[in-house]
Amino acid sequence: MTETDRRPGGRPRSERAEKAIIEATLDLLAEESGVAGLSIEAVAARAGVGKTTIYRRWPSKDALILDALGTAKAPLPEPSGGSVRDDLAELARALTDERKRRYSRCFWNVVGGAEKHPELYARYKRDVIEPRREVVRRVLRRGVRSGELRADLDVEVAMSMLLGSLVPKRPHETFPDGYAEAVVDTLIRGIGAGAR
Repeated sequence: MTETDRRPGGRPRSERAEKAIIEATLDLLAEESGVAGLSIEAVAARAGVGKTTIYRRWPSKDALILDALGTAKAPLPEPSGGSVRDDLAELARALTDERKRRYSRCFWNVVGGAEKHPELYARYKRDVIEPRREVVRRVLRRGVRSGELRADLDVEVAMSMLLGSLVPKRPHETFPDGYAEAVVDTLIRGIGAGAR
């Protein structure tokens, strides 16, 4: 038997089981009890798998939650590199479209549980949220360099203004068509190179 004929150790991963575990985790996070009500036992029962199946893939409840959140909140698309206005509108549309998805409430419950679960929330911000914010930062910095945006722009403030406008005030709130573009156009009027 050659090295290539040999099967890797352990049981093969089941994509179906993994998907069921992720969906069960997100469903439980979206329920009223949020992070506090989520346990490996509850996830296993809802997903129809054994606890060992979960622990084989994720070493802890927090690791499972972070992976599930990362799956539901995919990275923002890399902007096409056109005008800053067009790139910001593209990102804003992706963010508003995301709000229509099934799992928006689970994010509210994680943020709402930040005080009781500070380490989980800190990792969520670092691993899931911050890479997305960096995409917006890069577009704004490019706009300053290209002269499309004011030279004295505070990138962090501009980013917070944009992203804060795209956060719904309550779970399951959706925005009307054209809202993302309207937010970007209003922001650009204030931070564009010709703004005073």
